[in-house]
Amino acid sequence: MDFATPIGIVLALGAVLTAIILEGSSPMSVMLPAPMMLVIGGTIGAGLATTMLPDFLRAFRALPGYLAFKRPDTTATVELLVSLTDRARREGLLALEDAARDVDDPFLRDGLQSAIDGMDPEDLRETLEARIDARRARDKVVAKLFTDMGGFAPTIGIIGTVVSLVHVLENLADPSSLGHMIAAAFVATLWGLLSANLIWLPIAARVKRVSEIECAQMEMVMEGLLAVQAGSSPRVVGQRLRSLAGEEESAKEAA
Repeated sequence: MDFATPIGIVLALGAVLTAIILEGSSPMSVMLPAPMMLVIGGTIGAGLATTMLPDFLRAFRALPGYLAFKRPDTTATVELLVSLTDRARREGLLALEDAARDVDDPFLRDGLQSAIDGMDPEDLRETLEARIDARRARDKVVAKLFTDMGGFAPTIGIIGTVVSLVHVLENLADPSSLGHMIAAAFVATLWGLLSANLIWLPIAARVKRVSEIECAQMEMVMEGLLAVQAGSSPRVVGQRLRSLAGEEESAKEAA
C-alpha cells in the first residue's frame, strides 16, 4: 500500500511542532481547544453546506481507501489479458468461462463475462466507458469537497481570530492578560492555514491522483477486453497494452 500522503501529513505537522519547540515555545501553546474546534468544525460544516449529505458521507467513508491506496499491478494485468486473448483465439470466448470466475478485479471480471455472453463490441465499449466515467465523476465529487474545505479553512481561521480579538478588546482594563489573549487569538489563523495546506488540500490532490491511476488502469483493461473479444493477435495486444501502461509503469519503476 502507498502511504505517501499520511506520511507526508505527519512529517509536515511534525516540522511545524519542531519549529515551535526550537523557537523556545511549547507545542501546547497552539493546542487550544476553542480555536481548533472552531476551525475544524467550521470547515467541516462549510464543506457539508457545499454538497449533498450522501456525497459528504460517502467521501469520508471512502477516505481510508484513498489514503491506503495500493497501486494496481499493471504488468500482471497485461499478462493476464494477453493470456486470455491467446486462449480465446485458440479455443473461443466460451472457453474463458472458468477463467472469468477466477479474476479478482470486478471491472475486468464483469467485462469479460459480458464479452463471453455475446454482448456487441460497441455495446461493451459503451458499458465499460460508462463505468469509467461514473468512477471518475465520483472521485471528482470527493476531490472537490476536500478542495473546497481547503479554501474555507483559512477564512474560518480569520473569523476565529476576529472573535478572539473582540474578547481581547473587552478586557483592555486588564493589561497583564492582553499578551496571552492576543497570542491565543492568532492560533485560529494558524490552524486555518495549517489545516488547509497540510491536510485538506493534500487529501484532495491524493484523491485526484488515485482517480487518475485507477481510471487509466480501467481504460487499459477495456482495450484488452475488446481485443479479447475481437480475437486479436496476443503479441499485438501485449504491445498495445504495454504502451498504454507505459506512463504508469515508468512511475512505478521510479518509486
